[in-house]
Amino acid sequence: MNWILLASGSAFFAGITAVLAKIGIRNVNSNLATAIRTIVVLVFSWLMVFIKGSQTGLADIDARSLVFLVLSGLATGASWLCYFKALQLGDVNKVAPVDKSSTVLTVLLAFLFLGEPVTLYRASG
Repeated sequence: MNWILLASGSAFFAGITAVLAKIGIRNVNSNLATAIRTIVVLVFSWLMVFIKGSQTGLADIDARSLVFLVLSGLATGASWLCYFKALQLGDVNKVAPVDKSSTVLTVLLAFLFLGEPVTLYRASG
């Protein structure tokens, strides 16, 4: 499958996630809502691991990769906690664009830490 199709799918699901979350957190504490969502993501992720047979690679993960995956998970958790609270307090059409500004930050960080080039084409995106 092409990366652009997967990235487009990611954008679609991220977009619909905001709307579904806003409806779901109307009368729910945002931290509790984040925990429920996380459980669903956890179960779904492990289900996909076992469906694809990827669990055999678990023992092959080196310490460095594991540290960065754990740090990424902590950053994701912090992001979700902030996002759900922001959705609870603000309108989706205001929260989502600010949240999506993370794209610019990601490109900048990839340039600084990964040495990925920033072309005029990428910068305009």
